[in-house]
Amino acid sequence: MTGLNAIYRRELAAYFQTPLAWVFLTVFAIAAPSLTWQTGRLFETGRADLAPLFDYLPWLLLVLMPALAMRAWAEERDRGTLETLLASPVALWEVAAGKFLAAWTVAGLALALTFPLWIAINWLGSPDNAATATAYFGALLLAGGYLAIGQALSATTTNQVIAFVLGAAACLLITLAGLPLVLDAMSAWLPGAAAEALAELSALSRFESLRRGVISLPDIAYFLSLIVLGLACAMTLIDARRGGGR
Repeated sequence: MTGLNAIYRRELAAYFQTPLAWVFLTVFAIAAPSLTWQTGRLFETGRADLAPLFDYLPWLLLVLMPALAMRAWAEERDRGTLETLLASPVALWEVAAGKFLAAWTVAGLALALTFPLWIAINWLGSPDNAATATAYFGALLLAGGYLAIGQALSATTTNQVIAFVLGAAACLLITLAGLPLVLDAMSAWLPGAAAEALAELSALSRFESLRRGVISLPDIAYFLSLIVLGLACAMTLIDARRGGGR
């Protein structure tokens, strides 16, 4: 665990020693309230809840999480520091977990920046705070799933821009899979069971139940599985390159 802690502190410091984390947090702090107030028309709904925020949060996260994850492995490979890192007395799982937890911490800080909205709706009315807390928990899990996917794809390239594009595309696919429009289109081409299986893979569908305040073990297991699968893929790809340079 010492190795995990060292990698976590190294990666977290790296985010804040460059403009990446500051730009990311600034963009999130501006975009989330803007979507909630302007596009979601929070104060015109007549309801004391954060539904407009959680309506747009998955779409914001699927763009910003790959941006946060793109440097994880691509930067190490581009700078030629990956071999040095792998030669250090730190297990590969500790490196992968440390990188993921550091990025997840930054994502958690970004979500915390929306707490003034929560305070505002409590001032305006009497919202269901338990449901709102569950929705934030779901958003954190969703962000973790997107980060894990982004970091796995970061391990496939030395170019951070390519890593971002691949990560955003993958996150978009698992998000779109739950939309009725996509499911209706797939139903015309796939057997009913296959279309239902596709819907089960949707991150958006899993997030929807959590944002309504419903805590479901299958939904939590889905996001945790997504995180574990993403980290396992990243470790497999990096391990395959061990000793192979870039």
